[in-house]
Amino acid sequence: MELMETIKGRRSIRRYQSKEVPEEVLNKVLEAFQWAPSWNNSQCWELIIIKDAAIKEALQATMGKGNPAKKSITEAPLLIAICAKLKYSGYDKGEAVTQIGDWAMYDLGLANQNLCLMAHSLGLGTVVVAFFDHNRVNEILEVPSGYKALTIIPLGYPAADVKAPDRRKIGDFTHENKFRGTTD
Repeated sequence: MELMETIKGRRSIRRYQSKEVPEEVLNKVLEAFQWAPSWNNSQCWELIIIKDAAIKEALQATMGKGNPAKKSITEAPLLIAICAKLKYSGYDKGEAVTQIGDWAMYDLGLANQNLCLMAHSLGLGTVVVAFFDHNRVNEILEVPSGYKALTIIPLGYPAADVKAPDRRKIGDFTHENKFRGTTD
């Protein structure tokens, strides 16, 4: 699959087949995550691979009211909980080096995208879930102090095709030399 085709074809998948993800396929997805760029190569992440049905049910109970991905938490064959090492990326000797502060969200966003694109290229579906009670998820997954579960990504074979949403035209969000306002 060509890269632009992969980028344009990836969708948020919320319904999954019960078919298991082979270990070698999962490892390719994890390798794509591994090679994501991060602040000063900090690699500020830890991943928890979840297959246990009871843990999935406990995680599902943490989902925010109306979360459209709630069913996918127990339906997908596996979940990947992505945890960030806090106050590490974007820091030098314990001090933030930019106005942004902690770069973990940025770094994990890049890594999540790598994971999702590789999964799609292998025929798998994903959805990045972050609308949940983060403190409760940390408790369930026994995430240690200094780390935080930021996203949960269900991973599996899609139950159905999903139509692409509309996108803004490039000219609607680009500006030359200076920000010149928006078209809304």
